[in-house]
Parts: sequence; C-alpha cells; structure tokens
Amino acid sequence: MTDHRPAALLSEDEVQGRVTALADLMIDYIKPDCVGVCLLTGGIWFAADLSRALNRAGKDIAFDALWLSSYADSHESGAMLIRAPLQRSVEGRQVLIMDDVLDTGASLKIACEIAREAGASEVLTAVFARKPDPMKDSKMREMEVDFCAWEAPARYLVGYGLDDGGKYRALPYIGVLD
Repeated sequence: MTDHRPAALLSEDEVQGRVTALADLMIDYIKPDCVGVCLLTGGIWFAADLSRALNRAGKDIAFDALWLSSYADSHESGAMLIRAPLQRSVEGRQVLIMDDVLDTGASLKIACEIAREAGASEVLTAVFARKPDPMKDSKMREMEVDFCAWEAPARYLVGYGLDDGGKYRALPYIGVLD
C-alpha cells in the first residue's frame, strides 16, 4: 500500500517559525488571567504550539477547549454543532480563542459569543491560517481575527489541523490537495 503524502506548501519549520513569530507579536496583549480556548478538532495542533510558544515568551495561559463542528467530514459547511462546552470558568477573564483556519468565520463567531455569554472580560482570536474571504465580493465574512500567523492562498489545504474528511490533520506541515 502506498502512503500518499500531499505536496508541501509550507514546511514544518516554516509552520513553527510562524507560530513563534505570532507568539512574539501577541505577548504584550496576553493578560496574566488569560484562558486559551482551543477550537476542536482542527485547532489542537496550533493551540498546543501557540500555548508553548507563549509560555517560552513568559506568558503561561490556562487552557480549555470548545468543540464545535460545522463540516461533519464533508467539504460543504453545514449546521453548527456544539459537541462540548467550556469546562473552565472564564467569568471576568481574558479569553484567547485559537483555531487552525479562518474561512467564513462562522465557528469563531459562535465561539466568541459563547465566551462572552460565559462572562469573559475580553475575547481575542488567533488562527494559524487566514484564507481569502470566500464571499469577497460582498465582504460578508462572519468576522475577522485579532492575530493570524499566515495568509493562506485559496487552495485546498491539509495538515497542521486542516483535514480532508478527517485525514491529514496530523501532518506537521501545510500541504495541498488541488
């Protein structure tokens, strides 16, 4: 059986370099009471690396996760499912929501609303990749992010949390399937 590996667009070293640079950029914005919230499942790789990079830079954030699902292993966005809520109180605390990619912004928008409804004093967002606005003619992306490590091209990306029907998420680099 042949192991098909998608062509690399951004190497593992380049991915890690961008995460470290992003942490350095964010360091002055992260408060001592910050709770980092990883959007599962795709955001886990970026959230882990960003949390460690922030720690190396002197900011130790608490960690939680929120499991939202909008694709259900298909290529088309569908209804948003909240599979698991926050486990840690964010009342009166800064929240940093971390995800793998900003596409339409629907997942991040809902995550921000959940954090605000839970009493967060401030909500920041960080993604590894921002794809071009899918609704570019109307400028109707659900939201924008506060911090982004990489401006991604409008291609079918996999790796570092991005998947194709659940496959390729664990690649340590960003690959392309188109």
